[in-house]
Amino acid sequence: MLFFIVMLAVLVMAIVIFITLHPIFGGNPSKKEKEVFSHFENYFAGKFRNEIQTNMDMNISTISSLMKDSIKGKKDRRPKTSIPISSIDWDQINSNQDSLIWFGHSTFFLQLEGKKILLDPMFGSSPSPVPFVSSKRYSKDLLYIIDELPFIDAVLITHDHYDHLDYPSILRLKDKVGYFFVPYGVAAHLKRWGVAAEKIRECNWWDEVEWKGLTIASVPAQHFSGRGLANRDSTLWTGWVVIGENNRLYTSGDGGYGPHFKQIGEKYGPFDLTLIEGGQYDKRWSMIHMIPEESIQAHLDVGGNNMMLIHWGAFTLAYHGWTDPVVRALRVAKESNVHLITPKIGELVLLNRTISVEDSIWWKEMT
Repeated sequence: MLFFIVMLAVLVMAIVIFITLHPIFGGNPSKKEKEVFSHFENYFAGKFRNEIQTNMDMNISTISSLMKDSIKGKKDRRPKTSIPISSIDWDQINSNQDSLIWFGHSTFFLQLEGKKILLDPMFGSSPSPVPFVSSKRYSKDLLYIIDELPFIDAVLITHDHYDHLDYPSILRLKDKVGYFFVPYGVAAHLKRWGVAAEKIRECNWWDEVEWKGLTIASVPAQHFSGRGLANRDSTLWTGWVVIGENNRLYTSGDGGYGPHFKQIGEKYGPFDLTLIEGGQYDKRWSMIHMIPEESIQAHLDVGGNNMMLIHWGAFTLAYHGWTDPVVRALRVAKESNVHLITPKIGELVLLNRTISVEDSIWWKEMT
């Protein structure tokens, strides 16, 4: 008995040391930074908080149901074959036309008025600090794409979860990026990973930055943050608005449905393109992830013209079928007269008032 107690103590200590020392867990805001946060309306008792109360506590019954669901129904949670990546048209990218490329989940390459921007660059193989026990990417590792990308003018991060802020990706990117726009607190992670402080701009909700002819605004989201055992909500989560002369874009980041979408639409809409979260949902965390029907409504609330569903197509982080998000969204989009585009991963989409993408249900080939 004593042996098992000692072994358990050693295991716990090893875990604590791993979390404390390994850089993948990032950094923590300093005492001085927390003092700055304390003056924000969305920061209370040492934590950032949503505009409306968001209860994410899990009781024994909830944990038990999660364990059961993790075992059953696995056959539909991943594609049967690896998802291929479309050949990237580098000539189009170098032509400086306004365009967009989706790399699965919430990762995008955006070109707007000649500025090259990455949104939530997660090119790694697994959204976890311990990849061997986590979901693996549906396609092959995409880190090689970072080496092929041109110089990136800016990276926009929505929050610090592993499926949005990827340590291996940042290590490869940091020397070929001009600037990082992040929500408050996230700079601590980047600085620990070697990103120079002068290349980072932190934002609170409703902050606007005029940058190289574009307007970049941080807008509310209904979510949470944290990369370790004891730093939940120590950093902010956000959505982003990017406004150029010819295109207005909005990306929701992660989050549940709420009144903030109409607020965003009233201040910054209408949008030529919205990138709305609508995957990895479950009734047990309905406050912090939307179901596809809510995603369509969020698009309507912000005044979107064209829409893409994001947060799907790369990883299994919930218990629904991997194609359920897009299938449900397409059905509701048709009923609601919403133009939902579904480009292939890696396909270049030219941005204009009526975005044209070849109709495709590419996921059918992998189910």
